[in-house]
Amino acid sequence: MTTAVTAPESASGGALTGDAINLPNATGLHARPAAMLVALAKKYQSTIRLMRGAEEANAKSVVSIMALGTQHGDSLRVKATGADAAEAIRALTALLTQGCGEQHEAPAPSVLPDPVAAPAEPRTAAVSVANALVGVCASPGVAVGPIVQYRQDVIVIAETGESPERERSKLDAALLLAHAQIEALKARLGDPAGAKILDAHQELLQDPDLVEAAITGVRQSQSAGHAWRAAFGQVSDRLERLEGAHNALLRERAADIRDVGRRVLVLLAGAKQAQIDLPQGAILIAEELTPSDTAALDRSKLLGFCTTTGGATSHVAILARSFGIPALCGVDPAALALAQGTLVVLDGAQGLLHHEPTAADLALAHERVVLQTARREQEKVLAHDAAGTTDGLRIEVVANVRNAQEAREAVALGGEGVGLLRSEFLFDDRDTAPDEDEQAAAYLAVAFALGPQRTLVIRTLDVGGDKPLPYLPLPKEDNPFLGLRGVRVSLDQPQMFRTQLRAILRTAGKARLHIMFPMIATLEELREAKALLAEEAAATGHTDFKVGIMIEVPSAALMAEHFAREADFFSIGTNDLTQYTLAMDRGHPRLAKKADGLHPSVLKMIAFTCEGAARHGKWVGVCGAMASDAMAVPVLIGLGARELSVSVPAIPAIKALVRRLSLADCQVLAQEVLQLGTATQVHARLAEFTQ
Repeated sequence: MTTAVTAPESASGGALTGDAINLPNATGLHARPAAMLVALAKKYQSTIRLMRGAEEANAKSVVSIMALGTQHGDSLRVKATGADAAEAIRALTALLTQGCGEQHEAPAPSVLPDPVAAPAEPRTAAVSVANALVGVCASPGVAVGPIVQYRQDVIVIAETGESPERERSKLDAALLLAHAQIEALKARLGDPAGAKILDAHQELLQDPDLVEAAITGVRQSQSAGHAWRAAFGQVSDRLERLEGAHNALLRERAADIRDVGRRVLVLLAGAKQAQIDLPQGAILIAEELTPSDTAALDRSKLLGFCTTTGGATSHVAILARSFGIPALCGVDPAALALAQGTLVVLDGAQGLLHHEPTAADLALAHERVVLQTARREQEKVLAHDAAGTTDGLRIEVVANVRNAQEAREAVALGGEGVGLLRSEFLFDDRDTAPDEDEQAAAYLAVAFALGPQRTLVIRTLDVGGDKPLPYLPLPKEDNPFLGLRGVRVSLDQPQMFRTQLRAILRTAGKARLHIMFPMIATLEELREAKALLAEEAAATGHTDFKVGIMIEVPSAALMAEHFAREADFFSIGTNDLTQYTLAMDRGHPRLAKKADGLHPSVLKMIAFTCEGAARHGKWVGVCGAMASDAMAVPVLIGLGARELSVSVPAIPAIKALVRRLSLADCQVLAQEVLQLGTATQVHARLAEFTQ
């Protein structure tokens, strides 16, 4: 991409500005894309501003960019002043054009919902249920127990303090200590999802706008505590005031600002960090739980929790799912008035807190808890047993992973291999592409974690569209989802592609190597990619591997029989296949709920794929989110899927589910739902089938 850089009027102090771009991110520049933009901006010495009309934000500050409240389609420009201003503008404009690393893909839930209890769509706060308060499902499951109400203590801070120099010293010390506390909390947590959230908190402690605002207050003779509270309070309040559904993520990130702010404030006040003491078997009720609060909870005593703030995408909800405990967010504020010790039933899947349960309600809830616990324990006990249907069909349950650590976790939970190694994680968050040795080391680590008897499917680089790389500028595209994506990027960058292929081939023999090309749409693309692979295989002498393709676009599904003549296997990426079949961006705030993989049109694409593969004796796997969906699994098996590549925590549950199914019943079910006209009808039929 070539970005024009112009010099504005002299009154601007010599600043340069770049071309206007229309922001492609469906939900604007929330924390993740803002952080990527900031990381790139900090590499330049120039002062850099992000402009939207008359509004500006510091491009080196996450909180400043988030507070701008950008929306999809906003016209933005980059302005810079300094020796490397022109270079900075070109780089940041290119990154903004590509979406700043935004991946419009909801993370697979860490814990599968109860397939019997979970409704097709969670209830919302508008629903009224007798003797129950309604919230949003943050994490599924059922819990029965007494409530513990939690309120944060009020921290008293003097407005003035000692000399500005002394107060500045206190602030610096508190910021450093807070960073160390978060580091210790990450180590204690031992959870990748939680650690990533806390990484963001550490980044906020170094945010230039946030810290500078506090320093300004200190210079004006305010105490460090007073200045810091004013600084983070102003930022969090501004995020809270953002309006519109597109800013929901930014409003939820205000909780992270308050969490970080309060941690530092406690240190400045000389108080103790809040400790939530729980009795055994408690259900916690709070207006708000910060990620720090949640990470520090004693999970051996906690059965579940409810907050009156937040939503299903909040960091607290993500932590709850990773812990495997039921939780509600956005519950009716009346929950805060419930007496301490009140016996309640928390139904995470239904989004309900029953505060006056009858004897019958309690009996049913206890029965569900017993079944839930027994099922999970049984799933773990049998996790290493093979997954086969009641009438003898073997289904391979493997894992979607990013690295060797996740591969080891998958094996420990009974995973029979890796059905999708996302190689793009090696290419993210860096200045240059990884070389052959670095890539080979990462791939070999995964192979050694699996061993020679397990399958390792490595997907070649899948970037472009919603997954740009800052060091790989791609031409500006009006619709990047229909442009250079997946294998097209690799074919456009043959040297980088060859380097990756050589690195992948070095794992041959260490595991059962399968190489998979993403976003294949035409036979010409497959043939060109295979030709390059054949040349590298001949040059390296590594020939022990299989070649497959992702089925992610309708053309590949409709041409499956032709592709099956030239590929060894297919793996269906249901997320993108749904998006392209329904012409609905799965990250779109208004369309995401309608982009349903169980829509009959998507199921017909899966059926075409399986039929085409079967004609040539090739196997079909599913590596998209549907493979981890208990409701979808019977249909996938009935349509012809023989491998399910799932999120790591879901392995035991999916294997157990397969053992309860019969192929004959699944085939009848699949043919039934293919005749239905709407996703709603499909959901209703599948809910009936799972009962």
